[in-house]
Amino acid sequence: MDCIFIEALKVDTIIGVYDWERTLHQSLCLDLEMTTDIRPAATRDDVSLTLDYAAISQRIQHFADEHQFALIETFAEKLIEILRDEFPITQVKLTVRKPGAVAAAQSVGLTIIRGEA
Repeated sequence: MDCIFIEALKVDTIIGVYDWERTLHQSLCLDLEMTTDIRPAATRDDVSLTLDYAAISQRIQHFADEHQFALIETFAEKLIEILRDEFPITQVKLTVRKPGAVAAAQSVGLTIIRGEA
C-alpha cells in the first residue's frame, strides 16, 4: 500500500476540559499518514483517482470549525471516522498535538491508527 501524508496541518478549534478553554479557539497540529493504492492515479495522471490532500485538508478544517470537544481523543476518533467515510483511505495514522497544554512541554497529544494494515 502507498502512503499519502499531510504534515503539521494547523487547525483552530474549541477544545478542552476546562470552562475557560471552551470560550476560545486553540490551535491543534495534525500529522496524517493515509494508505491507498496510487497506481490508478499515477497511470492516468488523475487527481480524482487518489487521495486529494487539498480536499482532505479543507475537510479537516471544516470539521474543526463545526465541532467542539472536551478531549483530543474524541476529536481524533470522530475525525478519522469522517475521513474514512468520505475518502478512499485504507488505513490512517493520525497524530494530534495540542501546543501549550502543559507549561513545561512544547505540546501534548496522541497518535491513533485505524483501518486495515
